[in-house]
Amino acid sequence: MSGGGNLPVGPGIWGFVAFFVLAVALWLLVRNMNTRLRRMAYRDRERAEQFASDADPTGSGQQNPPTRPTESTQSTQSTEPTTPAEPTEPTGEAPQP
Repeated sequence: MSGGGNLPVGPGIWGFVAFFVLAVALWLLVRNMNTRLRRMAYRDRERAEQFASDADPTGSGQQNPPTRPTESTQSTQSTEPTTPAEPTEPTGEAPQP
């Protein structure tokens, strides 16, 4: 066998450069994510404050939960009857339910 047992084996300078580039990219991504999350939290807080001020015009501090229309209130809301614009000619068939 050949006598090359004392050769240094390692990643070398290019391994360090690649690791450094990946570390800088990770740092930039985490910084960008933190900025976006902080901005989103501020927007949510502003929306909540705006909703609270819109829901309570007296400013008494009591917040009423938002009410969502239920199926029964949606079905009882009056809409215009759905009648055809022009009368149709009778075909002699019985209407189907």
